[in-house]
Amino acid sequence: MIERLFSEFEPISTSQWEAEIVKDLKGADYDKKLRWKTDENLIVNPYYRAENTEDLGYLTDNMPNEYPFVRGSQTLANDWKIVQTIREKDPKQANKIAVDSIAKGANILAFNASEVATAADMAALLVNIDLDNTGIRFSNAKSYVDLAKLLLDFVETTTFNKNNITGAFDFDPISYLLLHNKFGKSQQEDLAEMLKIQEIIGEKLPHFQYITVNGGLLHNCGATIGQELGYSLATANEYLAFATDNGMAIDQILSKINVEFAISSNYFMEIAKLRAARLLWATLANAYNPTEKDNTKVNIFSKSSLWNKTIYDPYVNMLRLTTEGMSAAIGGADSIDLEAFDIPYKDSDNFSRRIARNTQILLKEEAYFGKIIDPGAGSYYIENLTDLLAEQAWNLFKEVENQGGIINLALSGSVKEAIAETCKKRDMDIATRKRVILGTNQYPNTNETMLDKITHEQTRIYEGLQPYRGAMAFEQLRLDTEKRAKTQGFPKVFLLKIGNVAMRQARGGFITNFFGCAGYQIIDGQAYSSEKEGVDAAIVAQANIVAICSSDEEYATFVPVIAQKLKAHSKDIQCVVAGNPTEIIEILKSAGVDDFIHVRSNLLETLRRYNALLGINSSVSPTVN
Repeated sequence: MIERLFSEFEPISTSQWEAEIVKDLKGADYDKKLRWKTDENLIVNPYYRAENTEDLGYLTDNMPNEYPFVRGSQTLANDWKIVQTIREKDPKQANKIAVDSIAKGANILAFNASEVATAADMAALLVNIDLDNTGIRFSNAKSYVDLAKLLLDFVETTTFNKNNITGAFDFDPISYLLLHNKFGKSQQEDLAEMLKIQEIIGEKLPHFQYITVNGGLLHNCGATIGQELGYSLATANEYLAFATDNGMAIDQILSKINVEFAISSNYFMEIAKLRAARLLWATLANAYNPTEKDNTKVNIFSKSSLWNKTIYDPYVNMLRLTTEGMSAAIGGADSIDLEAFDIPYKDSDNFSRRIARNTQILLKEEAYFGKIIDPGAGSYYIENLTDLLAEQAWNLFKEVENQGGIINLALSGSVKEAIAETCKKRDMDIATRKRVILGTNQYPNTNETMLDKITHEQTRIYEGLQPYRGAMAFEQLRLDTEKRAKTQGFPKVFLLKIGNVAMRQARGGFITNFFGCAGYQIIDGQAYSSEKEGVDAAIVAQANIVAICSSDEEYATFVPVIAQKLKAHSKDIQCVVAGNPTEIIEILKSAGVDDFIHVRSNLLETLRRYNALLGINSSVSPTVN
């Protein structure tokens, strides 16, 4: 017999749930407490029910490998390809890493082709690599036309089946335009290179995709998910239009484009992003009337975000990479590249590359993520996120096209301005800790030093969009502190804890986190029974900053005495109160208090001010690699 589970429970209507929620809120604002506003300005509800998908049939009524391919293009398993990025430029050294990576689980090798200039270079790079079974990607080529010739010449000297050669070039002249505010040569010449590459390898290597739409670049420059999707779609449209206007069949050009999307730690949003991307791509491609619906599938190359990676507490990057791999797999990426956790500050090594590969191998082989296609399907939440993102990105795409296309907007600076506005908000959220970057602007490891571990050169500055990491401003502060410490020691913050036990401990922890984000030495001693005892201990410790930690009620008694004693000893000591006792602030200021540190303080701005007060000069630049 088949028995329905939980049949004894009566169905509960949405209005009944809402009534209970309002009751539990006890007058608090429903929207502020429970609704979430994303970076894309999308409003996400606290819960979703079946009724929220009633109008989403275009998402929910199709099976995997059915147009518009929201649910992916596979039918038997979620068998994505594991990508190993090899940043080594020397072809011989890169080959050694590549061969080792294949043996340890990589399916696709992503090479830096900046030093591949001759047939010998190409041969040295690809020797002992089975191209019948291993995909290859190339980036940073000085000329993709020349690289195409070298690749074809190499393949023709081997016994590999040309129909088995898969991979991609990172040929994307519009991304170059977005970065540099200009084309490499000219708009016509740069775009025409795709026609030249088509002539060289388009037919001879039928499964090699020589155009990559770099949505990940937009992400790493600070774009929202909606911007990443919308501008990527507009970029793809430029390539499709140019190719078809110049004699290529739509089916031909569609087969030569893949799209790279960055995957951040925004777990469910990233799952929905990839599902929305397939829908958007299929819709765009279908408008060009390909001969078969199958030709409207998109090949999605997912790459872990650089924007959210950190120099400090770098092992947290492993956790970020794990959730990113999960999102990409659940979202149905065709290939996934989890970069090494340590690349923000050094070249990857065998250990960090192994961790990056093994994260995916564990997800696929031991967590069985490779067995289920589109497990997010039917989730009321994910289906609604997919719908919201698809609608926003499509609206942005139409807006771009109505204004003359992505090239016109890039040349006018409109794309840069739009993304800069997004960055401004994100940076402010990080500065005020509305957005937490673990180990950087919250819960720092105060004993950690990284200055001597950084090997990368300074960030390259572009005329257009600027790749950066969200943590960079805080890292700059902390690296400057480390540099100062080499000659003068670390600034010392003394926690003068007195009075109410719970409040002094809580506020002591808050101050530790606050000044720890700049790398200051935190001196956390005992609780003090008198003002004099605490001041004497602070003086002995030679503190630069004394943070008084107690309750608001007790500050009126303790603080004036402490402040006066500290200033009598040295006016250079910064006297800080942990908290914001608004009713007595002016009284405490007149007694000698210099600052009040509390949850509404702008962390970045405040720490910059203290660095300046302590004579710490800004001279070290963390990097985006």
